[in-house]
Amino acid sequence: MINRLAVFGATGDLTARYLLPALAALRAAGHIGDTFQLTGASREDWDTAHFRGWCADQLERYGGCCPADAREAVAASARYRQADVTNAADVAAVVTGDDAIAVYLALPPALFPHMVTALHDAGLPHGSRIVLEKPFGEDLASARELNRMLVGLVPEQAVFRVDHFLAMTTVQNVLGSRLANRVLEPIWNSTHIAEVEIVWDETLALEGRAGYYDGVGALKDMVQNHLLQLLCLVAMEPPITLGERDLRDRKVDVLRSVRLLTDYDVVHRTRRARYLSGRIGDHSIPGYVDEEGVDPARCRETFAEVELELDSWRWSGTTFRLRSGKALGQDRKEVAVRFRSVPHLPFGREGEALPNVLRFGLEPEGMSLDMTGIGAHAQALTQLSLTARMEPPDLPAYGRLLLDVLKGDPALSIRGDEAEEAWRVLTPVLSAWENNLVPMEEYAAGSDGPPPRPHEGAQRRRSDLLHPEALPIDESDGPH
Repeated sequence: MINRLAVFGATGDLTARYLLPALAALRAAGHIGDTFQLTGASREDWDTAHFRGWCADQLERYGGCCPADAREAVAASARYRQADVTNAADVAAVVTGDDAIAVYLALPPALFPHMVTALHDAGLPHGSRIVLEKPFGEDLASARELNRMLVGLVPEQAVFRVDHFLAMTTVQNVLGSRLANRVLEPIWNSTHIAEVEIVWDETLALEGRAGYYDGVGALKDMVQNHLLQLLCLVAMEPPITLGERDLRDRKVDVLRSVRLLTDYDVVHRTRRARYLSGRIGDHSIPGYVDEEGVDPARCRETFAEVELELDSWRWSGTTFRLRSGKALGQDRKEVAVRFRSVPHLPFGREGEALPNVLRFGLEPEGMSLDMTGIGAHAQALTQLSLTARMEPPDLPAYGRLLLDVLKGDPALSIRGDEAEEAWRVLTPVLSAWENNLVPMEEYAAGSDGPPPRPHEGAQRRRSDLLHPEALPIDESDGPH
């Protein structure tokens, strides 16, 4: 197990909100001890004392759930080096040593090639590992080039292209629920499942991240990585084991089976939009183009929706809808598996039952199953919801990822060919959007997003209701 971690870009939001609390959780659980060393590197003119004080402040702010002694130990293990990530001498001063080191690139994607070049020139101790945050590259060509550069630096098994969604308990439970329960796997196919919605809608606006977000937008920030990874877990064939090769081979199979969208498909099966001014709760939200740090000329979307189909025996005829939006009226973060309607209701008259929906809640984590049954009144259909309580995870998602990095287990990281396939899937969408084939819609901050298209079925919208009223079977006016 590696006991040295170097974070480049260590004074940023990622380190403060996620990496430091993750390290404190690892310390509290006994996964790292007194020999662990954290080196922060960034351009700020700080010294180790200043960095340790900053770490302590961030741990108190974001890691309060961890014991005080664990937070203090992490801060005490830290040291700081001022460094230009494009300068081999600066990089060498951070990574040089006799023992292997894990190098975490908490940097904008545009800096990855420069950083990897500097690491080539500086050299890494034998057995070292490198960690890259999403998005991996900025398009298919840059992802391929970055993969080529990494090949000469460390073996593929030592490259961790991390996506913290894969370490979330409920995300892993998508596989657990499928593969450990006989009741689900036999019906986990297009014969029984009409569509799968993978949604990350949030009330948060930019929250100070304009500099990053305006460079990528919702499609690259969420759909290209997080949501496509969820698609892989939902749609993959059962792997022989959950080892890194078997699991990642099956994920790549899913991405390879995605039918590429034509320009016509992009126009009719994708949407993009950005928010106008509005109110979310008690807060007034300025329009996206009026946010500080946003360049309106970039025409960047804050809402993206893509419908995909898979050319495979299991999934032919099932729609996969991936959607993410910011500054919406309510949080909705889930994978919703919508089963087909029953072919016949044996009540001697016409009626309607809402399709069953199996939901994997991502934040907060949970599971529920919407079913239809008879309510208090005879022959009156009502929706029933079966909900499972989830135990809190023993480690936060970033804690699990960091532990895998330090232990050298890449199963939950993204392999190079997988990263390229994810870009291949969305390249037609990016191209069509850049050529303005799809209009930029608008929605008020605090709303439900852009208005539904006329062809979008009422059935899907009705099944989103948490507690719909009973659906009586009434001969006088037909099905309800």
